[in-house]
Order: sequence, then C-alpha cells, then structure tokens
Amino acid sequence: MADQATADTTYLLTDEQLSFREVVRQIAQERVAPRAAEIDEKAEYPHDLRKLLAEQDILGLPFDEEHGGTGTGALTLNIAIEELAKACASTALILMVQELGSLPIKLFGSEELKQRYLPRLASGEWTPAFALSEVEAGSDPGGMRTRAVRHGDGWVLNGEKNWITNLGIADLFVVFAVTDPDEGHSRGISAFVVERDWPGVSIGKLEHKMGIRGSPTGQPVFADVRVPAENLIGEESQGFTYAMQTLDYSRPTIAAQALGIAQGAFDFAVRYTTERQQFGKPISHFEGLQFMVADMEMEIEAARLLVYRAASMVDAKDPRMTLFASIAKCFAADAAMKVTTDAVQLLGGYGYMGEYPVERMMRDAKITQIYEGTNQIQRVVIARNVLKSIGG
Repeated sequence: MADQATADTTYLLTDEQLSFREVVRQIAQERVAPRAAEIDEKAEYPHDLRKLLAEQDILGLPFDEEHGGTGTGALTLNIAIEELAKACASTALILMVQELGSLPIKLFGSEELKQRYLPRLASGEWTPAFALSEVEAGSDPGGMRTRAVRHGDGWVLNGEKNWITNLGIADLFVVFAVTDPDEGHSRGISAFVVERDWPGVSIGKLEHKMGIRGSPTGQPVFADVRVPAENLIGEESQGFTYAMQTLDYSRPTIAAQALGIAQGAFDFAVRYTTERQQFGKPISHFEGLQFMVADMEMEIEAARLLVYRAASMVDAKDPRMTLFASIAKCFAADAAMKVTTDAVQLLGGYGYMGEYPVERMMRDAKITQIYEGTNQIQRVVIARNVLKSIGG
C-alpha cells in the first residue's frame, strides 16, 4: 500500500515520529477500526475512544509542555490524525477539534486564560468547540449576527451558531461575536471563551448528516449569557483576524483527515481486488482496474507530501503556511473524494453496501471539501496569495 511503499525519508520524519506513528497505527487498527461501523450506524459519539485517546496522551498533542501537552508540534499531530482517520473519520475529528477549539486561546489568549483552560484541554478532561459559523455567516463571517454588548465590567452575549462540532459534548465554546457593529464588514468582531454550564447557554438543533455521524454537529444558543471581561480572547475587535489565523494553523488537520480517509479506502479496495475473482482470475489482473489503482496511488502520495509540508511550515511558523495550508486542504480533500469514489467502484455492487467500509469512507470524505473553508474558498485564498506574491 502507499504508506508502506514510500520511503519515510521523503518526509524527513524523525525516529521518534516513526515510532509514534506505529503506536497510533496500532491503536487505530486494534481499538478504533472495530468500532467504526457501529459509530457510523448509530450516530453516537464514541466516549470510550475519547477516553482512550486521553489516556494515551493523544489529546495532548496540540498543546505545549508548559500547559500539560506533549509539545511535539503540528507534524506529529497530523500524523496521528491521518492514522486515526484511516480507521474512523469521526474519531479523528475528536483530536482535530481538540486543537481547533483551543487554538484561539493558545495563540491569542491572556496567560490567565491559558493557565485556566489549556491544561484541562490537554489532559482530555475538557473538550472545546469552535463557534464561528452561522446560518448567514458560513464562508462569509462578515454576515455574523451574534452580538456581545458591554455590561458593567463584562459582556452580555446573544445569538445562535450553526454547524458547530462537539455540540452537546463541549465543555467550553470559543465564540465569535460582533462587539462593534459600526466597524463594518468582518470588523468589530471579538472572541470569547464561554463555558457550557453558564446560564443562558443551551443546545439547539442537532443535525442529521451524511458522514462523520459519530461527531455531533448543531446549533448552540446563547441567550443573555454574561461573560466576564477576562474571558475576552486577546484584543477587542480582533476576532475576525484571530479566526482566520486559527484556520491557517488548523487546515492541515483537515488535509490529514482527508488523507487518512483516502488511504483507508485505498488499502481496503486494493486488497479486495486481489481476492475478488472474475473470469477465472483476480480482478487486479485487469488493466482497466490497474489504471484506477495507479491514479489513486498518485493522488494519495501527492496529498501526503502536501499535508506533511504544510504541517512542517506550521511548526516552523513559515509565513507561507497560509498558502500551503489551503493547498494541502484543497488537494487532499479533492483527492479523498476521488479515491473513495473509485474505491466504491472497485468493489462494484459490494462497494455500495453498508457492510463494507468504503461506502462510509466516501460519505465521510465529502465533508473535508466543505468545512473549515470550502474548497472553492481555498482556491480564492491560493489565487490571492500567488497574485500577491508577484504584485498582481
């Protein structure tokens, strides 16, 4: 298979990263994969697997050592996400959101906020949610309607978010709200840490989704929620900037999830072609199918190079990481959709049936083209960065 045939030196992985990958791979295949079909069928959050990830310090991967994390960086984090996603995209998303929901605090929060929340997140005691999107503010956060108004030495928060991962699971929300409506489009937005148990915080509608069904998604509601002044993240009216920079750091995780889904589907489908007999021989002997396998392999290997490069740029704080995060996310997500669709085709009628994992993987792959910025938005980001670099 692709990940077995490629020299690891291509990615400049350290011995520690290679050993760690084997540990996560074993956990994913022995503990996560046997649960994947049930998680999808029942659309239930896998609390047992989240506990397992916490016990193995995997939920500590997004955090620095000073806050109780592993301090191992973005590349190691994305290696873990890739391995988990090969087995179950919903379980991989647990780790992905542990990073996304904590990044604004980690990158822009006060030292007091970091000390109060990050150790509880790093240990897995708490889980976060990133509450940016709304019904009228998906690709365009400037359409945001959630408001936070000054009240005494704090704020009063009102509004609804939409398509928020970890709804009903999260212990805290990083909520983006308009604090100065006069600032104009995409300005005057601030970010706050809001705890789930505070008065006025409630769970609205949960969505019924095509894929990643083991991860609850929906509509948190904030009604006259009093937010202390110290829970403002960074500076007032800088929330839009914080959100965009957060996504620069987190988009490689979407790419890693897409890569893992593609690899998992590919591995299963290729094994199937060597076992399935038609016309007296394995279907892997037919040239038409071999060409499909070759194309799938190329897509996966190219995606892996981009994912690992983008993650390495995050670790190096390379200023080009905005561009490469978008390239990796866009390419890997498109590759995952193509590879999983071809995997279903390689299995023929069996691929369309729920008893085989490629059907689930194809449904899971679709969301990677949509969340954390649609692939159409990624192409806008890529083009703007390229044109800016040449003065266009």
